[in-house]
Amino acid sequence: MLQHFEVEPGVRLAYRLDDFTDPWAPAPTVLMLHGLAESGEAFRAFVPYVARRARVVRLDLRGYGDSTPMAADYPWRFDRLVADAVALLDHLGVARAHVVGGKIGGTIALAIAARHPERVERLAVLGAPASLRGMASRTPAWREQIASEGVAPWVDASNAGRMGSHMAPAQLAWWAALMARSAASTLDGFLQMVPGVDVTEEVHRISAPTLVVTTTGSGLGSVEEVRAWQERIALSRLEVIESDSYHVAASDPDKTAALVRDFLFAG
Repeated sequence: MLQHFEVEPGVRLAYRLDDFTDPWAPAPTVLMLHGLAESGEAFRAFVPYVARRARVVRLDLRGYGDSTPMAADYPWRFDRLVADAVALLDHLGVARAHVVGGKIGGTIALAIAARHPERVERLAVLGAPASLRGMASRTPAWREQIASEGVAPWVDASNAGRMGSHMAPAQLAWWAALMARSAASTLDGFLQMVPGVDVTEEVHRISAPTLVVTTTGSGLGSVEEVRAWQERIALSRLEVIESDSYHVAASDPDKTAALVRDFLFAG
């Protein structure tokens, strides 16, 4: 069910609420945070795995999906994205939730768990880097292509590295269409912010049990680079999937969703 709330004057955030739990029994909440140029629909395949055991909330990040698009001159701040997620939990009256994030949504999830440990029960981070400083070499060309050709050509040109080589054509087309919905104005400002995002020095403050999932061929960081920051999280474990995608929640949804389900509801 698609719903909205006003996070500040003129800015409405959309979220999808999926709940197939027993109405007579208490159930946890799982907050899911998507990556660049997506929406909460990025976690569509995860709902059947999780929503029988928990209330699943899939946020459309500020500017994306059915949330209010942001103007090209909007001053993006990573801290604002973290605050938006916490504001959604407040809006729903949820004191503590499981948090799942993919790509930069995972980076946001890491920051929430480090800065607001009282709000996070368990944390799952899927194909996400702790630092996006390495994106500085990619984002200028991406912004230039979006400005000159539009969002859809940029998605088509960049999806090979993002999605890997084993997606079925129809699967890849669905993801391309989802991403192409993103407003060019949102993407332009967002991509200027991205290379400044780095939570590496914060992850040691995470106290929640944490699952980190990466791939053998991730373009966002080697297994060794991911392990270097993952091991700084006390109650964490690393799962490595054989794939040349860095968007593991998209390229390997069933395998990844099963890992997340089993982790969240362990014991």
